[in-house]
Amino acid sequence: MKKNVLVGVCAGIASYKTCELIRLLVKDNFNVKVIMTESSTKFVTPLVFQTLSNNLVCLDMFSLAKEDGIKHIEITDWTDICVVAPLTANTLSKIANGICDNLLTTVICALPQNKKIIFAPAMNTNMWKNPIIQENVEKLKQLKRYTFLNPAEGVLACGAYGEGRMLEPEEIYKKIQISI
Repeated sequence: MKKNVLVGVCAGIASYKTCELIRLLVKDNFNVKVIMTESSTKFVTPLVFQTLSNNLVCLDMFSLAKEDGIKHIEITDWTDICVVAPLTANTLSKIANGICDNLLTTVICALPQNKKIIFAPAMNTNMWKNPIIQENVEKLKQLKRYTFLNPAEGVLACGAYGEGRMLEPEEIYKKIQISI
């Protein structure tokens, strides 16, 4: 039986890596749906993720009002596992504090407690090491349903060297396989 993977995409240059993650999942017969934050569409277009996943991309919970049912609840029922790659400091902080002001954060909040959520953060080293961000990471880790794939060290998009690079798609894919 095919498993359903919900992929959340936040606004970060690392979102180009998410294309490969989706390709790996589809190749291995996972059903994949993508939710993008509005800002993430500035990095990779919804059409790319739609083509790779073979599903419409979800962007805005309010534009979905014409469809039957309550979209964010239907998505949570469909989902077996959720992965957010890349996870930005902004979305991480919203989730840690229960802020549901977009479709992605609303769906994550509405996911039943038995559904796992994997986060693959990507951000500047100073952001990743910011005590507030680390406090939010620890807050979510205590809840046990959230798995963090901490960023790797290397050259970042801004040219700085440090911890903040999103893990490679193959590493995230392997974690999904063993978590489902």
